[in-house]
Amino acid sequence: MEKARITLDNRASQRSKTFSRRGILVTGAIAGVAGALSLPALTTRVSAASDADKKNDIDILNNALYYEHQAIWAYSFAASKLTNTDVGKAVLALALRNQDDHKKHRDTLAAAVSSLGGSPVPAESSYDVSSYIEKKEGNLDSDVNIAKLALALETDAAIAYTNEVAKLKTPALITAGASIGSTESAHAAAIRATFKSLGINIEIVPSSFVSADNRDAWVLTV
Repeated sequence: MEKARITLDNRASQRSKTFSRRGILVTGAIAGVAGALSLPALTTRVSAASDADKKNDIDILNNALYYEHQAIWAYSFAASKLTNTDVGKAVLALALRNQDDHKKHRDTLAAAVSSLGGSPVPAESSYDVSSYIEKKEGNLDSDVNIAKLALALETDAAIAYTNEVAKLKTPALITAGASIGSTESAHAAAIRATFKSLGINIEIVPSSFVSADNRDAWVLTV
C-alpha cells in the first residue's frame, strides 16, 4: 500500500482532534434521511432552525460528511485490492452495495448542510486507515482482511450515531440520524453474514447492542 494513500494531512489531523473517529464516523452520515424523510421536507424543516442551532448542526453534519467521503474512498481503494476469486467477488459485491448507501448518505448530508446555510466539506484525494491496520482490525493484504477492515469501519459508524445524533438540535435530523445508526448496524451484520456464508462459524448479530462497550464482539481481528 502506498504510504501516501494512508497518510492523514494536517486538515484531517486537526478534524480528528475535535471529533474522534468513533465519535462521528461515517463509514455513514445522515444516512437514512432520504428514506425516513423526503429531502424537500427535510430541507424545509432544517431551514427553520435558529442560527445557533444551525451552526451546531452544520459542524456535526460536516464532520459526518467528511467521514462519508472517507467511507466511499475506503471501499473504492479496497475494491482495487480484491482478487478475482469467489471470496473476492463476494466481498466486492457487498462492498459496492454498502458504498452505494454511503454515496446516498453523502448527497443527502451535503444537501442538509447547504439548507442550513453551510458549505459542505469537499472530498479529499485519500484518507487514513492506518490506525485500524495497526490494531489488526483488518488490512489490505487479502480478501478476508479487507472485509474485516470494512467491518471495523461500519461498526464504528453505528457507534458514532449512537453517540452523536443526540447532539443535533434539529428534530428532523435527530430522527434521521437514528435511522442511520440502524443502517450502519445492518452493514456490519451483512459483512458478518458474508463471513458466515463462507464457512466461518460466527454469530451474524453477536450482541443486543452496538456500542463502545461491546465493540469487540462485533469487530474481527486479523
